[in-house]
Amino acid sequence: MARIRAWWMHTAAIGASVMLAGCGGGGGVNSTPTPVSTPTPDPTPTPTPTPTATPTPTATTSYDTAEYRATVGATSMNALAAYNAGATGKGVVAAVIDSGIDTGSAEFGDRISPASQNVAGGSGIVDASGHGTAVAFTLAGRMNGTGTEGVAFDSTVLVLRADTPGTCTSAAASTSTDGSNCSFNDDNIARGVDLARTNGARVVNISLGGADAASNALIAAINRATAAGIVIVIAAGNDGTANPEASAEFANNAAVSRNLVIVAGSVGANSSATAGADAISSFSNRAGDTAQHYLAAVGERVRAPDQTGTAYLWSGTSFATPQIAGAVALLAQAFPNLTGAQIVNLLFSTARDAGDAGVDPIYGQGVLDLTKAFQPAGTVRVAGSKQAVSTAVNGTLSAPMGDATSGALGAVILDGYSRAFSLDLAQTLRRAQPQRGLAAMLQSTQRNVGMSANGMTVSLTLAPRINGDVGIERTTLTSTDAQMARAIAGTVTQRLGSGAAFGFAFASGASGITAQLAGQSSPAFLVARDDGTGFGTAAKGASALRQQFGAWGVSVEGETGAVLSPRDVDVLAGAERWRRTGYARYGLSLDRHFGALAMLVTASRLDEHDTVLGASFGSGLGGAHASSWFVDAAARFDMGAGWSLGGSMRQGWTGAALRSDLPGSGALRTDSYAADIGKDGVFGHDSVGLRVAQPLRVAHGGLDLALPTAYDYASAAVTGWTTERLNLSPTGREVDVEARYSRPLYAGSIQTNLFWRRDPGNVAALAPDYGLAVRYALGF
Repeated sequence: MARIRAWWMHTAAIGASVMLAGCGGGGGVNSTPTPVSTPTPDPTPTPTPTPTATPTPTATTSYDTAEYRATVGATSMNALAAYNAGATGKGVVAAVIDSGIDTGSAEFGDRISPASQNVAGGSGIVDASGHGTAVAFTLAGRMNGTGTEGVAFDSTVLVLRADTPGTCTSAAASTSTDGSNCSFNDDNIARGVDLARTNGARVVNISLGGADAASNALIAAINRATAAGIVIVIAAGNDGTANPEASAEFANNAAVSRNLVIVAGSVGANSSATAGADAISSFSNRAGDTAQHYLAAVGERVRAPDQTGTAYLWSGTSFATPQIAGAVALLAQAFPNLTGAQIVNLLFSTARDAGDAGVDPIYGQGVLDLTKAFQPAGTVRVAGSKQAVSTAVNGTLSAPMGDATSGALGAVILDGYSRAFSLDLAQTLRRAQPQRGLAAMLQSTQRNVGMSANGMTVSLTLAPRINGDVGIERTTLTSTDAQMARAIAGTVTQRLGSGAAFGFAFASGASGITAQLAGQSSPAFLVARDDGTGFGTAAKGASALRQQFGAWGVSVEGETGAVLSPRDVDVLAGAERWRRTGYARYGLSLDRHFGALAMLVTASRLDEHDTVLGASFGSGLGGAHASSWFVDAAARFDMGAGWSLGGSMRQGWTGAALRSDLPGSGALRTDSYAADIGKDGVFGHDSVGLRVAQPLRVAHGGLDLALPTAYDYASAAVTGWTTERLNLSPTGREVDVEARYSRPLYAGSIQTNLFWRRDPGNVAALAPDYGLAVRYALGF
C-alpha cells in the first residue's frame, strides 16, 4: 500500500505573514528561501474579443480588476477570456482531495458541498495544515475585490479530507524540511475519488504525490472515475527530476486514464523572482515519459490563505494543479456539451508552446492558456445547417455597395467540438477597396491596332504578357509587368449587305460590339467612364448581331466572363489574387438616329453564378447568387461646329437567392449616369471634353437572412430563428468629374486628363480622390 505525502518548505512569516511553500510529492527544494514580499500585481493584456458561448450569457461585470491582475495564475492563463464569456465555474463541482478546508472562511461561503467529508476516518473536514485550504482557494477562492481570487471563483468545492489522522501539522508551525509532516494513504485517496464520482464532480484535484506507484485500489478508483468522464489533475512532484513522480505515472495507462488525466507541472509567472514567465520551475518535475499528458501552469508565488486565514505565497506543483482544475471547471460550465476528454483535448491543443516545438519532455503539451480555448476550434458551421462559416471573413462587398453597413447579424455557430458561440456575421464582411482608376490606366503599355476592308473591321489591343487580372472592356487593359507583347483583346465586325452586321470578340464586352455595329461613338475618358458592368469583371467572349429595320436598328448580344472579387485570404506573391466566378449576360438593343441625335436603348439580363453585383458571400452567409435586369439608355447630340453633348443612364433590378440550406433572399435596385460635353477643333485638330458620372450604385435593398439565434445544448438543436436584414445600400455616393484634352504632336498625340472623385468607391468617409495624367502615344 503506497503512502503519499504532502509537504511544505517554509520561512518565518514577516510583514504581511508571507510564506513560500511547495507541495506535491517527496523531496523538494533543499534550501530555505529568503522571505519575499507580497507580489505587485502585473498588468495583463486585454484579450481579443471572441464569440460568446451560447446559452451562457455575455458577461456584464468587469472582471479585469486589480484583484484579477494580482492573481498570477489567472493572468498567465488569461482567465479573462473565460470570464468575459460568462464562465466563472458556477454550478460546477470540483473535488479537492487534500488536508481539508477552513470551513469558517468567507472565501468559500456556501460553496462547500454538503457531501464533503473526511475519507480517512478522522473527524470532520476542518484543515489542520493549511495546505488543503490554500489549494482549494487557488481553485475556487471568491472574487471580492481584495487580494487575489481563485480561477473558478463561483464553483462548488467538494472537500475530501484524506490525510491520515495525526500526521498533519500546521504549515506555519512545522519545522520539517523534508515534508514528512503530512501523509495520505492510497486507500483513502481512492475513497475520495469514488465519492467525487458519486457526487457529481467534473474534475478531481490531487495536489499530492509520492515515490511509489499508485496502489491497485487507487488505480481501480481512477478507472471508475474516468469511465464516468471525470477529469483527474495530479501534481507532477517537486524533485526537479526528468519524470513526474511514480504516483502520477498512471496517466500513461490508456485503459485507466482514457486521456482524462492531466499531470501538472509548474512554471513561473511574469512577477516571479525565481523564474521567468513560462520558464519551468527549478523544483518542478519535468514532463518526461508523461509528456503526452503533461500540462504546465503557474506554481510559483501563488498567494492564498492557510487554515487560519493568513495569506502566504506558496510554490510547488501542488499550486499548478488547481490552476488547471479551475480551467477545467470554467470550460465545463461554459460548454455543458463537452465531455471530459474533449476538455482535456482543448486544454492541450490550445496551450502555449514552450521549450522545443510541439510536445517535448520538459513542458509536455505546453503552458495552460485559455485564450484559444474559449474561441471556436476546428471546422466551424452555422448551427442548424451544414454550412461552413469563418469567424474572420465571410464575404466581400463590391464597389456598388461601397460603405453599406448593417445592424448586428447575430447567428449561433458550432465549432468542431459542437460548442455554441454567437457571431456577428456583419462584422465578417469586407468592403471592396476603391480602385485608383487613373493610376492604373497610366501604367498601361498597351497599343491598339485596327484595319478595315470590304466591310470587315478588325481591332486588336496588344499589351505586355502579364500574370495579372484586370477587367477588360472595349479592348482596354492595364498592366504593370512588361515582358513580351501579346494580343489581349480583339473584335471583328462584318457587314452583311446593307441591313445586317455581326461581330464577335475575345476578352471584350458585348456592349462595345453593339455600339460599334450601331455606329455609336463616345469620347474616351479614363476615370469617368460609362461602360462596363460597374464592378470587376473579365469578359471571355462576346458576340452581337444587328439588323436594320427602316430607321431602327435591332441588336441582340451576349457575353460570358468571370466576376473578379478579392480572395478572402492573402495569397503568395505571384499567385492568383482574384476569386473568379462565372457570369453570363444577354441583351436586346434598339438604336436610331434622329438627324444629329443618335440614341441607343438596351435591355439586358445578367446572371451571376456565385456573386451579387460582384459581391461574394461565403457559405456562412448562404453563398448568394443573383440575376439582374438592366435598362440602359444613351444619347449623343452633334451640335455642329465640333460640339457634341452626350449622356447615359442605367437602372437595374437585382434578385438574389441563397444556394445553401439557409433560407434567405433579397432584392436590390441600382442606378448610374453620365453626362458630357465636348468640342473638337478648339485650336486646330485638338479635342476637349468634360464629363460628370456616377458609377453603378445600390440605391436600395439588401438580403434577408434567416439565422439561428438560440441553441439548446440539451437537445443539441436550434430553438430560435430570426430573419435579419443585410443592408447593401451605401451612404456614400461616388461622383466623378473629369476633363480631357488631346492634340496631335509629331508622329503621335499628347493627351491630358484631370479628374476629381467624391466618395471614391461609394465610401463617404474617404477623402476625395483627384489626379492629373499627361500621356504621349505613338502609333505603329
